[in-house]
Amino acid sequence: MRRIWTSASPLFLCVIVLTGWASKHVVAQERPNILWIFVDDQSRHYGFNGESLVDTPTMDRLAAESTVFTNTVVTAPVCSTSRSSLITGMYQTSIGAHHHRSGRGTEKIHLPDHVRMIPEYLQEAGYFTSLGTATTAASASPARRLGKSDYNFEWDESVYDSSDWSGREPGQPFFAQVMLLGGKARQQARKSKDIPHVAVDDVTLPPYYPDHPVIREDWAAYLDTFTLVDREVEAIVDRLAKDGDLQNTIIFFLTDHGVSHARGKQYCTDEGVMVPFFVYGPGRIDARIERDEMVAHIDVAASTLFFAGVTIPDHMEARPLFGPDASPREYVVSARDRCDETYDRIRSVRTQSMKYIRNGYPQRPHLLPNVYKDQKEIYQALREWHQAGKLNALQETLLFSETRPEEELYDLAKDPWELNNLADSAEYQSQLREMSGLLDQWIEETGDHGQEVEPMEMYDSDMAVYLQSMTNRKPERLPLIQKNIDQMKRWWREGK
Repeated sequence: MRRIWTSASPLFLCVIVLTGWASKHVVAQERPNILWIFVDDQSRHYGFNGESLVDTPTMDRLAAESTVFTNTVVTAPVCSTSRSSLITGMYQTSIGAHHHRSGRGTEKIHLPDHVRMIPEYLQEAGYFTSLGTATTAASASPARRLGKSDYNFEWDESVYDSSDWSGREPGQPFFAQVMLLGGKARQQARKSKDIPHVAVDDVTLPPYYPDHPVIREDWAAYLDTFTLVDREVEAIVDRLAKDGDLQNTIIFFLTDHGVSHARGKQYCTDEGVMVPFFVYGPGRIDARIERDEMVAHIDVAASTLFFAGVTIPDHMEARPLFGPDASPREYVVSARDRCDETYDRIRSVRTQSMKYIRNGYPQRPHLLPNVYKDQKEIYQALREWHQAGKLNALQETLLFSETRPEEELYDLAKDPWELNNLADSAEYQSQLREMSGLLDQWIEETGDHGQEVEPMEMYDSDMAVYLQSMTNRKPERLPLIQKNIDQMKRWWREGK
């Protein structure tokens, strides 16, 4: 843990002066409002994490007056599974919600009887609950529809009172989730006249991506989304301050997984699972502190219950990050399973210094056929240069190998890009056994549902809904989706 210092705006300094009394008086305060700002498709490229190309003054000031967690890992590198785990405080693999966009068809997924959603607990504790967007949060104008939920199980929308907290009773605390598009808003950010833009020539790509003009432009647009989020958060904070709520609101800020790219979203490399995370709360949260212990993003759920004064259920796999029951993690497990039509099984164990990855289907290529990703220009650019022989040996190996190793091991202190697989290195056999053992133990203790192949009835049920949705929205993709479905079933039959 170390202190971080940066300049603060008059607004934030005022809040600190007014509310900066000692933590021992927290119990005497009224129950805080709790706000989750949850962003799509962004890795850790904020100014407060050291990215110099983005313009994020609001986020940097908030982070400076927060506890910043520098080793936060999502339990799933794709949105619906990540969100299903966060809202329950459970690994998605423990509750059967591990396949992305599952339970959409005639075959449904129901939570185990003992598992409940976080807003249910908070409603019972007297909180007003809401699920909204940047627009509803900035304007205090509830929309008819809730914001993005994307849960892989059946649930009752009544757990949310509204899409905005403006409808609460006087003095009633609120629990609000605000969903921002983040990395999904590349085009919106790039076209915006209200933010400065990252110059394409200033971009430095990760070494496993080629210096293709399409990929370079996409990365610049991706970095612009951080500035766009900063302005959206600024509007939300301004509203809280104007309404007199900022000093009694705890803000959890994080993203649902990393950047949507060839080693990011859907994959258990750090680009896919490491996310930005801080907690802001004047008078309740230590300011200007960095904590480097391992954190699972589901720990937000348990921490929320702690601040609301709600007993954390014994079954909950999330851990509180604050209070007397805080229990630091030594490692975090992430899991990737089916994403849309594409079936896979990847598990990873991340400590502060090492990463272990186990590929459940090593005879399949890294870039599995997946229409959602293959239609992106960056994927088409990668395949274009692959076919033209323009990729270097590292890029060919990491992106286009026809098979994958069963196990991968990376020394993150020496190899933060996860380029050099040490699983076969004699020097690292003890670490390999230790990390593999941790994963085996986790699989057994949590009852990882993903270790067994998904019932074909569930797969076919979800694919029927997927195909129908594409028929209505993007019918040109139907042949490719069906081709991929046929390929998945062929691999299943072949035991590959």
